[in-house]
Amino acid sequence: MMLRIIIFSVFAFQLIINITRPIITLYASDLGSNTFEIGILTAAFSFFPLLFALHAGRIADKYGDRYPVIFGMIGLAVGMFFPYFFTSISALYISQLIVGISNIFIAVSLQNVIGTIATESNRDQYFSMFGMAVAAASVLGPMLGGYISEHYNYNSVFLISLLLSILPIIISLKIPAIKKDVGEKKSIIESIGLLKIPLLKKALFSSALVLYSRDIFVAYFPILAKESHLSNSQIGLVISLQGLAMIIIRFILPRLLLIMGRDYILFISVLLAGASFLLIPFTGSLTFYCVFSCLMGFGLGCGQPLSLTTTYNASPLNRTGEVLGLRLSTNRLSQLIAPIFFGIVGTWMGILSVFLFSGFFLIGGSWFIKENKTNGGGSVEINK
Repeated sequence: MMLRIIIFSVFAFQLIINITRPIITLYASDLGSNTFEIGILTAAFSFFPLLFALHAGRIADKYGDRYPVIFGMIGLAVGMFFPYFFTSISALYISQLIVGISNIFIAVSLQNVIGTIATESNRDQYFSMFGMAVAAASVLGPMLGGYISEHYNYNSVFLISLLLSILPIIISLKIPAIKKDVGEKKSIIESIGLLKIPLLKKALFSSALVLYSRDIFVAYFPILAKESHLSNSQIGLVISLQGLAMIIIRFILPRLLLIMGRDYILFISVLLAGASFLLIPFTGSLTFYCVFSCLMGFGLGCGQPLSLTTTYNASPLNRTGEVLGLRLSTNRLSQLIAPIFFGIVGTWMGILSVFLFSGFFLIGGSWFIKENKTNGGGSVEINK
């Protein structure tokens, strides 16, 4: 029963985010924003999470997971309120700042509670289900957002999202408040010191690669697609197909783990995503956009559940929420820096360069996280 509540909660809040995030780029563009300003808007989502992710994890450990989830769900609704009632760039910035910090409290706490109720033997399966709920929302959300914005208007997208946020607030009251003995309060330096654990460092790096590239695609593909004269519904379809591919790959991920092993799958998945990033801007047709979006989804779909399970398993037992917060801090750092960087690159060199640079980064990152065997293959370290 509790697993179902958690899966529904993560699906609901991810659905709301995925309905609106691709639309924010198109909305901002219609309001006159350039590529750099869209990069800043995308980065706004990650600003507060970068500052508060560790604190969110500690709160989850100390006070239980229920209250951060309730706080986050209410914040998500508030974040949808501003773009609906106010048609301005400022409203979009305020919305993304609020939704960003709400997202961090929800994500850390739901990940923490699902890791707590799982056993070591079924934790991969539970986190895979968690990831599948995220992917399912990634399929449905962009299609809904694209259809509503094309046949009605952008404000209607935020109204629907606001209404959808009511039920998750009610359901979140059933999340358990599992507290942990956290001992003495740890400093930020002590938390960052957890990165000395090689397996944890590798998991956090791969997670950051996957998350930033997904964000870059959702933020900048609509601009690329508009130049190819795709409609909002078609843009939503392409982004949704990436989510569908993530679901498909997660169905066969357990078997792939038995055949190839965790490290090799991580390497191949990030490499595939990078190659897709490099090729997608040279297509210009809806069919090829769909194909490369699916290939990107196959790659990105492996990285999240694998890095999430590795992160939890490598965490000290009484600091799992803190480590999950550290993971999300790392993710948000990449999601804060990358859109600003690529916004500058895109403004200077054109939208094509955003995909080329991102593809090269992913391919380079795949070699950085590649398995490095020593002493007959017993240990795994990050390449220096």
